[in-house]
Amino acid sequence: MATADVYKTTFKTHSGHYEYLVMPFGLTNAHSSFQSLMNHIFQEHLRKFILVFFDDVLIYSKSLEDDLQHLRTAFELLVQHQLLAKRSNCVFAASRVEYLGHYISAQGVFTDPKKIEAVQSWPLPTFIKLLRGFMGLAGYYRRFIKGYGIISKPLTDLLKKDGFIWSDRANEAFETLKTALTIAPALSLPDFSLTFIVETDACNVGI
Repeated sequence: MATADVYKTTFKTHSGHYEYLVMPFGLTNAHSSFQSLMNHIFQEHLRKFILVFFDDVLIYSKSLEDDLQHLRTAFELLVQHQLLAKRSNCVFAASRVEYLGHYISAQGVFTDPKKIEAVQSWPLPTFIKLLRGFMGLAGYYRRFIKGYGIISKPLTDLLKKDGFIWSDRANEAFETLKTALTIAPALSLPDFSLTFIVETDACNVGI
């Protein structure tokens, strides 16, 4: 926390006033401030060999030699800005990494098996809050499911105000979605040296 800004975090406790000396993530705008800092630090290298989401820094390289150079660059920037990385949270020279709920390797992007297990064991939603939780988790992996919008339409309809009435159609959509996530394919990373051909087919329910 910048010394000049410490007083802005002050709040009263029974023992007196308290001030944060480090960034408190519970405060409003702390997330955007920290993300802005990380974007500023790595700006020159973002999407070239570094991706950053708050404190999750992903460094990707085509070879071990490149990886060592990229790591050196990243560490030098962290040291320069007095930021620390916890060794127990770091993984180096890995051929497959877990990042933001996905597994990334040379073969492509996969869903996180642990998250899929959570979807598979999800109980039948008996109230709207449980359904929202399921739809949030399933929706995070929607890119892996062809026709996700069409499959999930009966469940999406239940999220409308006073619309939660479980039916056979909703039950079928629930089970179909769970099955689709179980057999989700690996997604290949695009090769921008090739020509892209986009074909679309739309209806009243989905694309």
